Amino acid sequence: MTTNGSLLARKAAALKAAGLNRVTVSLDALDDRVFKRMNDVDFPVAKVLEGIEAAQAAGISNIKVNMVVQRGVNDHEVLPMARFFQGTGVTLRFIEFMDVGSTNGWNLDAVLPSAELVRRLSEHMPLVRLKGSSSGETAQRWGYAGADGQHERSLGEIGVIGSVTQAFFGDCNRARLSTEGGLFTCLFAGQGVDLRRILRNMTTRDDEQLASAIASV
Repeated sequence: MTTNGSLLARKAAALKAAGLNRVTVSLDALDDRVFKRMNDVDFPVAKVLEGIEAAQAAGISNIKVNMVVQRGVNDHEVLPMARFFQGTGVTLRFIEFMDVGSTNGWNLDAVLPSAELVRRLSEHMPLVRLKGSSSGETAQRWGYAGADGQHERSLGEIGVIGSVTQAFFGDCNRARLSTEGGLFTCLFAGQGVDLRRILRNMTTRDDEQLASAIASV
């Protein structure tokens, strides 16, 4: 599940009890002013961090934080974010600012290439390139290096998603389910498949029928 974290502190235990094992939290800055500028939300960063802590306490073991990096807006927050989450068990992923609609004012000058971002971090926090964990993975993995120059697992890792400068769409295997029940196969998709309608039209619960509908997409 991907969330902005605003309700995560209240819902984490119930989500874990319902079977949730992975959660990705969107957080573009630790500074409240920058955070609000990036997301136009009316809650503080502290609330998001409280939600992440609640998810960890509930036993959700696979937690990621996604930070969209926009040059000249929040790129100065890259190093503080990396230092904050290093060694916490939370994987921080940096995403290149990209065009996902007509409302984000996207332009290429605002893109901080993932290769440049890695170079910036490496000047302060030595990194080691890690192998991908699965086929179709969207992020390049980099581990924090220990004194011996090898990946120190206790320090964790980061990911960089070069969606603009190193496009990965050729082997993307992701699908997304919206809160309204729409199934989308791409962030750029303007229309999804209405799974909620399919569920409501079922006279009895039929997992095979639902699985078939998803597979056909």
